Amino acid sequence: MKGKAREQWGKLTDSDWDQIAGKKDQLVGRIQERYGISKDEAQKQADAWAKAQSEEPVREPHEPSVRR
Repeated sequence: MKGKAREQWGKLTDSDWDQIAGKKDQLVGRIQERYGISKDEAQKQADAWAKAQSEEPVREPHEPSVRR
């Protein structure tokens, strides 16, 4: 999931991600800071992203085919 978050917010640095460490309030603050948007807008973006991730279907690992 972290990779998808990095795609969404490409302006966040590795250092930012280290500071965020899974904390939503830290994510919102870093989005606000890096993108120059309001706290409310950053919160909306984070909420929308989290909702989209929870709605995404979980994929089963691909099982190798068996040759006979």
